Amino acid sequence: MYEAVVFDNDGVLMELTEMDLHRRAAREAFERVGIHDPAAEHVEAMSIGVTVPKLQSVCDHYGLDPRRFWHERDSLMARRQQAAIRRGEKGLYEDIGTLAELERPMGVVSSNQQATVEFGLRTFDLAGHFETIHGRGPAVESLRRKKPAPYYLERAIDDLGITDVLYVGDSETDVQAAHAAGIDAAFVRRPHRKSAELSVTPEYEIDGLAELPAILDGKRPASD
Repeated sequence: MYEAVVFDNDGVLMELTEMDLHRRAAREAFERVGIHDPAAEHVEAMSIGVTVPKLQSVCDHYGLDPRRFWHERDSLMARRQQAAIRRGEKGLYEDIGTLAELERPMGVVSSNQQATVEFGLRTFDLAGHFETIHGRGPAVESLRRKKPAPYYLERAIDDLGITDVLYVGDSETDVQAAHAAGIDAAFVRRPHRKSAELSVTPEYEIDGLAELPAILDGKRPASD
């Protein structure tokens, strides 16, 4: 049914980054720009799910340059995640071996930093599976382009030169980005998503990557 597959990274191929790591990176970013006692809600807002309006609001509160603050926050987050991968704290899911069975062009599209995604795939010797890899760039503008926007997913589809693509993700924004790009989505209910309720309907819901071959071979129809 599908000629190519594109995957989200965190929560699909690699384990999620611990939230405490996100918070430590955000807190250290504040310290680096001279804010030594940021409000807890501002640390949380800059830890994960950052948007341009959130960034602008927090920086306005402290009189910070959003570009400078974001550079500090994002570079710290990238380095901390890479260190977690090196220490074995952020690993792969056990069903990662399924990639070798798919025999189709594949790609990765993530809202994480490009540098972090590429580092992880190289470290785990997975990069060779993928013909295209798109993560978020370091600039503030990249926040407008991350999922649910289809920007990076559309770039990956263009790279593959194939329109009959399945996107495999673990979040509502993954499904939204897939549909915005005009392709189908498979939602992976990893343990951290078991009770998640979606406001959008993916074409497939799966428990893990081992279910993909049946979908790709047309042995499992899309959900009604």
